Amino acid sequence: MHADTNHASAPPLLEIDAATVLRGGQPVLDRFSLRVDAGRHTAILGGNGSGKSTLVQLIARQLYPLAPGNGRSPVRVFGREHWNVTELRGLLGIVSPAVQRDYTSEMPLEVFDVVVSGFFAARGLGLDHQVSESMRERARGALEQLGASQLIGREMASLSTGEARRVLIARALVHRPRALLLDEPCAGLDLASRRRFLESLRALARSGTTLLLVTHHVEEIIPEIDQVLLLGQGRVLRQGDKAAVLTGDALGEAFGMPVHVAQHGDWYDAAAAPP
Repeated sequence: MHADTNHASAPPLLEIDAATVLRGGQPVLDRFSLRVDAGRHTAILGGNGSGKSTLVQLIARQLYPLAPGNGRSPVRVFGREHWNVTELRGLLGIVSPAVQRDYTSEMPLEVFDVVVSGFFAARGLGLDHQVSESMRERARGALEQLGASQLIGREMASLSTGEARRVLIARALVHRPRALLLDEPCAGLDLASRRRFLESLRALARSGTTLLLVTHHVEEIIPEIDQVLLLGQGRVLRQGDKAAVLTGDALGEAFGMPVHVAQHGDWYDAAAAPP
């Protein structure tokens, strides 16, 4: 299911053309290429060490690929090679466990302040931040959209993992971004919390926000996602429609062991096949 037919003529959300990223002198991504069209909900699936985290950092401008020698960047987001990071965050919201730790591990931060401070690319509100009523309304609306309005007044450090993640998605949504990059968004959630959280993501997908979901769990790929990118050893093993990629053969290649895939309605799950 595509997020919005109005995206049909828009530049791709993401284009990477033969990008190489080194860690310790070794390629983590090696001449890596992919394309994600605007408005198309996509899952990036792979095991530990497949290159998912490096890819997230590459998209988020937290690291950069080797210069290709032709003067052009091999990475384009929304059709552009060069971005001011703050401007990019307004169009591509990013939520990850690492971002969450940054908001829950140090000084006390109140939920509403965290959300509204997203307008200023700050971790909280300072004396120099002038918060307008329209900003407050959008912050309240974003929290309501995520079912998190009741958390206003609480400190981030007091929230459960799922509650804190909802707040950080609300913070990203105040900009009304075109897309959300969700890196392992269900990490640390129990079964019930994960299902509630995934239902929130489904509502976001249906509302027109393009989702780019990075995970190593097949069962987290919500029905609204119709494209899957399968990573292995820093390269794209498969990319295409969900049904064509989520097969035992493809997942077995990615995870290095026989895999059994089951479909339950619009959901999939996978497990290592018994010996």
